[in-house]
Amino acid sequence: MTENKGKKRCVVYCRKSVEDAELQSFNSIDAQRESGESYIASQKANGWVCVPTRYDDYGYSGGNTNRPALQQLLKDCEAGLVDIIVVYKIDRLSRSICDFSELVKKFDEYGVQFVAVTQEINTATSSGRMMLNILMTFAQYEREIIADRVRDRVAAAKKKGMHCGGYPVLGYDVNPVTHKLEINEKEAEIV
Repeated sequence: MTENKGKKRCVVYCRKSVEDAELQSFNSIDAQRESGESYIASQKANGWVCVPTRYDDYGYSGGNTNRPALQQLLKDCEAGLVDIIVVYKIDRLSRSICDFSELVKKFDEYGVQFVAVTQEINTATSSGRMMLNILMTFAQYEREIIADRVRDRVAAAKKKGMHCGGYPVLGYDVNPVTHKLEINEKEAEIV
């Protein structure tokens, strides 16, 4: 990516999953934006300049990348309009490790740096890249541990004869106290 006389074009990406954020006079998107713009201003000596284009996603989950502002940001990065993306926290960009990893690959491909203001992540530095990889590794580990715990809990419940979700089969009801299947006399006649 070519730089314009040493200037680095910076954008702030903001996301809030609750839709009513647009209706509030000051909301977390505004707070994220202020924080990002302040961070960019603090880097003025390094040539950072805040681009006025807004990339704000109201009412979108961080669980996937199907967000209009994020998709426009990616297009603008690919077109060479962005040098640095600033977010308040990593989870504003993505809550999915796989999606986050793919986004970082695209940023690298487009020559775009990524900075998280509150987590001291800056992909322009080797230590920032290392911290990003460490955080991603721990986040993936945490997701896998949670999945293991859920599987173990379901397996233990099944061993005790407990119903573990879904609709009970015809002829049975789930006892709300014991969570075990009990015969439903009316449906049993049909069976």
